[in-house]
Amino acid sequence: MQSYARLPIRNFVAPEIVLGAGSLELAGQYACDLSQRRVLLVTDRGVREAGWADKVKRSLALRGLEVALFDQVTASPKSEEVILGARHYLDNDCDLIVAVGGGSPMDCAKAIGIVATNKVSILQFEGVEQITTPGPPIICIPTTAGSSADVSPFTIINDVARRRKVTILSKLLVPDFSLIDPLTTSTMSDAVTVSTGMDALCHALESYVSNASSPLTDLCALESARLISSSLPIVHNDPTDARARDMMMLCSLYAGLAFSNASLGLTHAMAHSLGGLYDCTHGEVNAVLLERVVRFNYPYARDKYDTLERVMFGDAGGKDSLFRRLRELREKLGIRRGLERFGLRREDIPYLGEVTLVDLSLATNPRPATQEDIEGLYEEAL
Repeated sequence: MQSYARLPIRNFVAPEIVLGAGSLELAGQYACDLSQRRVLLVTDRGVREAGWADKVKRSLALRGLEVALFDQVTASPKSEEVILGARHYLDNDCDLIVAVGGGSPMDCAKAIGIVATNKVSILQFEGVEQITTPGPPIICIPTTAGSSADVSPFTIINDVARRRKVTILSKLLVPDFSLIDPLTTSTMSDAVTVSTGMDALCHALESYVSNASSPLTDLCALESARLISSSLPIVHNDPTDARARDMMMLCSLYAGLAFSNASLGLTHAMAHSLGGLYDCTHGEVNAVLLERVVRFNYPYARDKYDTLERVMFGDAGGKDSLFRRLRELREKLGIRRGLERFGLRREDIPYLGEVTLVDLSLATNPRPATQEDIEGLYEEAL
């Protein structure tokens, strides 16, 4: 009798999800469902200028909630910004956090809640399940189709002193509600659309080949990869295509559910390390690294990569074929230069290799990687 490997035990976490055009307007309703009265609204200045933060604030105010605004969040939020936000939360006697924006405001909002409750630096919670006291309830409203911070148990915070990004993973970081409104992506520039879209594609591909994947995460990852490969080029060429915008928001959700439960891999580990050292766009860095990491990993996840290639491109031609097609997709979307555009210097590569080795995402990469392997991939991507 042929042996059969039984289904492995896997956990699957997710917030309550409200998906659809106009769901942002329901922020006040869901805040009231949580029985809280004073809201810290976390966002950034770009999202404020686009008008989305004001729409959320109005929805909250219509339900009689008091709102304190914190918009001092920058790209790759820093631990100092988390401290400022936590102080603002406590000074205004808040009991709920609502985050509206891309990955940075949502990551910062999660961290603010933990610091406000625990009264210690967010950096003390680096690693897996180090948080024991939960933060306040949190509602996330994404305005980009890519980061998936609205459904994830992660927060990524920049430790400026050590020049590296800190990854914090805890079920206590999963938001209570995610209000996913594709209308919010209508104000994204093409550069942000492409960058966040490629981030979502990396989430899908890395979670699918992760050594912690499951049938549930595989379903989400494959459907995300399929939709992104067709929808992202469309919205790149025609930003007004409403259906493609909707599909990209759906892709981001699927990919987020996948990586939230299967984790990521070497692409993200390397991108985190680079982002701690240089001011660079996370999604673009992922896009440049992805094809190279796929080629590196391919012998250890051949069947899954072939499935991905068939789902995305119609057929499978092996390692070099998938490498070429991912590169062609990236270049078609306007990402044509290597990592040198972000200021990467060869003399920094050994340090980046060291930092990548201790990144949480590396633990679920299908192929073990040495520092020499990692340095070689950085060199190749210059």
